[in-house]
Amino acid sequence: MIFPAFWYFLLFMVSICGVISWYLRNYTERVDLLRFFAILGVISMLTLLGWTLTMDV
Repeated sequence: MIFPAFWYFLLFMVSICGVISWYLRNYTERVDLLRFFAILGVISMLTLLGWTLTMDV
């Protein structure tokens, strides 16, 4: 199954935001940056989910 390139970019963003959020939560005190990456990851995941569910696979 082949997905569009932007779909893979969104998947990459979800994984990177998850790792960065984990790092910021456990090893820093930067709450604002943690919120930014967490919200960015959630938005990316919801977009990816919505797009995947509307695909004709």
